[in-house]
Amino acid sequence: MGILYVVATPIGNLKDLTFRALETLKNVDFIITEKKKVAKKLLFYYQIQKPLINYRQKEKILNLLKKGKNLAFITDAGTPNISDPGADLVSFLLKNILGIKIIPLPGPSALIAALSVSGISAHQFTFLGYPPSKKGRKKFFINLLSLAKPVVFYESSHRLTKTLNSLKEILGEDYFLIIAHELTKINEEIFRGSLKEAENYFSSPLKRKGEFVLILPFSNEKT
Repeated sequence: MGILYVVATPIGNLKDLTFRALETLKNVDFIITEKKKVAKKLLFYYQIQKPLINYRQKEKILNLLKKGKNLAFITDAGTPNISDPGADLVSFLLKNILGIKIIPLPGPSALIAALSVSGISAHQFTFLGYPPSKKGRKKFFINLLSLAKPVVFYESSHRLTKTLNSLKEILGEDYFLIIAHELTKINEEIFRGSLKEAENYFSSPLKRKGEFVLILPFSNEKT
């Protein structure tokens, strides 16, 4: 029986791949990917040549594992299954292969990286992934008021302005938050300020590129 390795990969800076992850990617028989085009950039950087399989090819992956092949599963960036696809693949394999060995290889995570420099206590927090794009979006933001612990969620560049507006309507323009942007990349920045200041700061399209991590302290703490 083969082994499935769930491997965290860089969220921006390709040098953030761990030694263990690199060794694993070099030694497995196949690499499962989210998007092959994105995976090839990382693999080319480290001169790794392996057959690639899309994570949706569950039956093929199942059969390879049954034949004793070792596979590594990577997504486009960060830790697989954390606001990334793949949970259904792992669940499928657990149901169909008794005693399958699935090994996590920890590494980059935008969520944890942002919290580590936020300056707020993160002993407890609520992670909400991405807000709904349409249905349930208003309810998502209203429900934030019922949460007493720090809240962390992701947002895309084309919905950031809309999200800041929604937060301002519910929490008020003076509410303090932290926004991590383009983590580990050349233009990395950590914004700290009020929702009004954030709205002004990110009004330029040049500032709204890439992915964002928003942290709402829901306390009197400020950095």
